[in-house]
Formats: sequence, structure tokens, C-alpha cells
Amino acid sequence: MDLNHIRTIILQAEQQQNTIASDLFQKCTDFTTAQEVRDTGLYPFFHPISSELGDEVVIEGKRMIMIGSNNYLGLVNDPRVKEASAEAVRKYGSGCTGSRFLNGTIDLHIELESRLAKFMGKESALVFSTGFQANLGAISCLTNKNDTIVIDRADHACIIDGCRLSYARTVKFRHNDMEDLERILKNVTKARPNGGILIVVDGVFSMEGDITPLPKLVELAKRFGARVYVDDAHAIGVIGERGSGTASHFGLVDEVDITSGTFSKSFASLGGFIAGDRQVIDYVKHLGRSLIFSASITPSSAAAALKALEIIESEPERREKLWHNAHRMHRELRALGFNIGDTETPIVPIIIGESSLTLTFWRQLFDNGVFTNAIIAPAVPADRTMLRTSYTATLTEEHLDTALSTMERLAKKLGII
Repeated sequence: MDLNHIRTIILQAEQQQNTIASDLFQKCTDFTTAQEVRDTGLYPFFHPISSELGDEVVIEGKRMIMIGSNNYLGLVNDPRVKEASAEAVRKYGSGCTGSRFLNGTIDLHIELESRLAKFMGKESALVFSTGFQANLGAISCLTNKNDTIVIDRADHACIIDGCRLSYARTVKFRHNDMEDLERILKNVTKARPNGGILIVVDGVFSMEGDITPLPKLVELAKRFGARVYVDDAHAIGVIGERGSGTASHFGLVDEVDITSGTFSKSFASLGGFIAGDRQVIDYVKHLGRSLIFSASITPSSAAAALKALEIIESEPERREKLWHNAHRMHRELRALGFNIGDTETPIVPIIIGESSLTLTFWRQLFDNGVFTNAIIAPAVPADRTMLRTSYTATLTEEHLDTALSTMERLAKKLGII
């Protein structure tokens, strides 16, 4: 299958999105792109892992090096985390059978919220079923039709969906462009002088690994009377004092009003949370629909997150090793000629800028025992398609040697470097 044919498939998929049909499900019938890409052998999604989710995984019977995981501190297979999770199942059972609002709160949830609030340097915290739901619930209930939400164009999908569920007006500024943010805030305060403003950004951006310029953002927020909300899904455990995130990284904990996070990355579990002032958290606790109308996280998830938090606080050497690995990959990938953008973190994009070539490179790496994530439009702009790689504290030098040599050999073959 040649690259021109794959380009045609992707172009047809983009055109299909804009078709109009009287039958609601016609779009589903017309959606043939996924199967056509499967037929090329380059389909990069939904490949099941049949082993522990560590730095080496087994996929389709083949052992390969995992450099596409968000297991930043390598805690997914830590025996202490696994045992805490198992013990919670033995004590509480496998689920909570209800929402936090009614019968689904257990003492582990309360302990976890208390520990998270202290860790984040805030008065209070609230645990949700996922990080996605944390942003969905908090953003939509904290803003109303008189308010404006100002977001970075590169913000995560859950922030965008939280804005859609709100009745507030949403305005986007250019990625990490504080001059554009200032322009928008001036316009908003003139056009809507009686409404509140909420600025929502990712602390660490999940695709390109860059960090939001929080000091300047906070300065602008103060000047225009806006509140600041930072999604630290990819920052907690990675940057800041004791790994407590972006606000801590810049010494601005008291200047950020709300921080959200997830347990599915450094915490090696599942769930999400927000942290902030007690009155704000109590408001969301009683009005956040994604909290009130969703079942609470399982006892095993809460216990795993608690144990992971304990390890994050007590073992700073994990972050040191994580950064050793991240800095090595930054240095060596750039030296080889790869475009890795402006990453500042263990998230390292290999920017290719052409969908079919991105899928081909992904497949060749996959066939040679290196697992990465292929990211194509519309997840990123068409000229920023990439392989998203990410690195953990537990990857060995041998793992990185193999990954680097394999990427170099195949990228040269394809003309990427």
C-alpha cells in the first residue's frame, strides 16, 4: 500500500465529515475510513496489551518497549500500589454501587481528598470518577450565561467539552501566546463588564509537552479580574515541589484558584480531582453534574491513588530518574535531527506533519518492537501530525538505547531525518 493511497483515504474521511444526509445514521454507514486504514495494515488504535502495563508489554504476541505510556513514575506495577488496591477489594468489595452524592462515598475517598488538598497546598479537594469528568463538572457548574471562559487553543478535549456544557461564552487564545490572551481579556472586559472570567489552561500540554507560561498568565488574570483554572493531568508527579504540579513549579500555588488532576497517569490508578478554596469545592460538590450523577471511583482505585501519593511524596528519586530519561531523549532525538518541538517535559513529540508518513513510521516502529502513539488530524493540526512518545522513571538505559537506534534507522529509511 503506497503513501498516496493512504493520503487519499484520509482526505476522503475529512470530506465525509461535512456531508449532509436526511438519515441520522447515514454518516455511520459512510464512515469507512477506519476499515480502509485497517486494510492497509497501518491502523494504530485499539491494539490490546496482554501483559503487565510496564516498560515492556506484549501486544499481538510480541514483546516490545513501551514509550507511549503516561505511567510517568513507573508505579503501575509497584508491588505496594498493587497490594493496596487488592487489600481495598478484600475490605470494601469491587465497587461502590452509587454516586458520591448518595451512597457511594467511602472513608477512603475522604482520606484521599484530605491528603490531596494538603499535597496541592489548597484548603479542599474533591474526587471524581475520571479526570475528564472533573473538568467537565467543575467548568460547567462554575460558569453561567453571564460569564466568559477563556481557553488555550491547545487545551485538552475535556476542557473544551466542559465549556460546551456551560452556558458561558467561550473564547480561545493562540497557544501559549500571552499577548493574544491580553488582547482577548481587554475585549471581554469591555463587551461583558458584568460577567466573570475563567481562564482555563493545561499546565503541561498533553501532545507537545510544553508548559503554560503561568507567571504572565497570572499577572494578566489579576489585572483583568479573572480566575485561573489549571488542568495538571500531565504535570502532577512530574514538575513542581514534590511533584505537586505547575503552580508549585512556578511558585504560584496561592495565585491559581483551581487545579484539576487525574489518577490515570503518575498515580497509576483511575479517577480525577479538583483542588481549591473550601467554599468553591463545596459548591462544585453540590452542583457538579458529572459528580452527582456518576458512580464514585472504586475502592481499589482510591487505595491505589492513596498509596501512589505516598510514594510520590516520599521518593523524590523517581522524579530525578524520570527527568534523567526525559533530558536524554530531548538531547539525543534533537541531535539525530528529529523535530520535537518545544517540549520541556517527558512528553516528547516526533513531529512529522504528514498523516500517511506518520502512520507508516508508527507501523514500522511497531513491527520492530517499539510502541509509540500515532497522532493525526483532527487531534492535532494536519501539519503537526506526530508520534507522541513519553518516558517513565523505570525505563532503563538499554530500553532507551534500543528505542533511539530503532527510530534512527527507520526514520532515515523513510526520509524523516
